[in-house]
Amino acid sequence: MGFGREDNHTAVQSVLQLLNKQSPLSLEQEKFCNTACVERFLKAKGQSVKKAAKHLRNCLSWRDSFATDHLVADEFSHELAEGMAYVAGHDHELKPVMIFRIRQDYQKFHSQKLFNRLLVFTLEVAIQTMAKDVEQFVILFDASLFRSASGFMNMLVGSLKIIGDYYPRRLHKAFVIDPPSLFSYFWKGVRAFVELSGITITVSTAKWEESLGFDASPPPSRRLGSSSSSRFSFTVSHHLDLQKPWYLSLSSEPKSSAGRRISHLNARSLSFASTPAISPGSLSFASTPMLSSLFLRRGRAERSSESFAPFVRFYRRPYCEIIYRSKIIRRSQHVSHSQRFSSQI
Repeated sequence: MGFGREDNHTAVQSVLQLLNKQSPLSLEQEKFCNTACVERFLKAKGQSVKKAAKHLRNCLSWRDSFATDHLVADEFSHELAEGMAYVAGHDHELKPVMIFRIRQDYQKFHSQKLFNRLLVFTLEVAIQTMAKDVEQFVILFDASLFRSASGFMNMLVGSLKIIGDYYPRRLHKAFVIDPPSLFSYFWKGVRAFVELSGITITVSTAKWEESLGFDASPPPSRRLGSSSSSRFSFTVSHHLDLQKPWYLSLSSEPKSSAGRRISHLNARSLSFASTPAISPGSLSFASTPMLSSLFLRRGRAERSSESFAPFVRFYRRPYCEIIYRSKIIRRSQHVSHSQRFSSQI
């Protein structure tokens, strides 16, 4: 039986009473512990008031020790200039979309603590840009800059743990894009122990391009204009739109010499080195378990591609430090106003 509105309100008040009973909340903590915040912690703990109160208290302690409200952009000048972590925009449901493009050598010259601060700073900027009724965000981890699967795994698992522990029910989806070749083996071994693994999706841009029909790689440094290939063509608008600078238009589907349309299901069968095209409807899955599992895996891959489709425009959009810093300035003004209000009271 689900929670009613009155029951939910009662549970929220019970959590706040437990928190104040343990230790009175400060003005900043009271502002953080609004109804929507407490509801997220209740959902994360299966509507258990005691567990939600304990989890929320741990989160408040962490925020105080981490000084989340005092993180400033000047601490990450190099990272902002390089576009290592930023809010790329908002999807059709107004959820902020963050992109992390961390190079492997970043960990050699910077501590894990600094990366954690960069992660939290970016999360806080994304939350400040949310509309009133929006509670979740999306993260794109560009893993193509890593050669070490274990190195990227450590960064990913650490990031997901911070989000799961201190930002419960905030993550809508996380995409791991073009990870190192051994990443899938490491991920299979640890995903059972990662709380947010169920909404973390691995995407290969090469397979994504093959299944959906156009290039999903990061934006190349090329002149504005048009380009085409035997599989697709795209046109880039000469009138640069800061919101949608990349305008993609697919060409008509190519045909083979036999007049058949080429798709991701039969494209390879047209090469001289492969067998003739096989219609999926002609296969007996009961008698061919290997082919059955092959099509099931392909189905899962296509579903992953479809879930990534709404966010490819953010992945390809060129980074603009000026636009992102304008979002940070608005956050800084909001935080300083809150702190000034608290000091006056």
